[in-house]
Amino acid sequence: MAEERATPLRLGSTAPNFKAETTQGPIDFHEFIGDNWVVLFSHPEDYTPVCTTELGAFAKLEPEFKKRGVKLIGLSANTIDSHDGWIKDINEVTGSNLTFPIIGDKDRTVAYKYDMIDHQDTTNVDSKGIAFTIRSVFVIDPKKTIRLIMSYPASTGRNSAEVLRVIDSLQTGDKHRITTPINWVPGDDVIVHPSVKNEEAKELFPDFRIVKPYLRFTPLPREKTSAAV
Repeated sequence: MAEERATPLRLGSTAPNFKAETTQGPIDFHEFIGDNWVVLFSHPEDYTPVCTTELGAFAKLEPEFKKRGVKLIGLSANTIDSHDGWIKDINEVTGSNLTFPIIGDKDRTVAYKYDMIDHQDTTNVDSKGIAFTIRSVFVIDPKKTIRLIMSYPASTGRNSAEVLRVIDSLQTGDKHRITTPINWVPGDDVIVHPSVKNEEAKELFPDFRIVKPYLRFTPLPREKTSAAV
């Protein structure tokens, strides 16, 4: 397994492919991605408190991810049978309806490929003392490119809305040649990408404003709609 961690994953890396069993049957990961965006995220262990709240939150937000063409898929170092039983608890405790697949990765094959193993918390281990996974998040685009990597310690639950916000930022940037400032949410002004010169910016963003030569804000242009017939 050590060789599988030889090449560190970075933003811009191609997401490693793998075959795995999930709560919705076997998958080939690249086939699963298809033409979609994907959020692959790991949790330390089934039937644990923080993980239960997290999976419920992702399940409740899944319709919003779907609107953006995003698939969710979870993972932990547990069996499929364990996942299936735990999903019932998640739905009961959080009032959610979890429908996305969860990978059974008891031997940590996928976890090693994506460097999800906990090297910090000595309590985050199984009965044999083998480390469980941390709370990793990978956002992967339809070209199979890793666009975001986030890692949280086992003790700290993530913010599912933040994952959705980052996807909004990435998709908006890809479409409009812009970047987004701190705490940006859809509807806020964005920043004209540095590669866009002022003359071109006037055409693309008629209402852009220059705060500094390197900092130019603009509202996003409104989408053109077809005239009614």
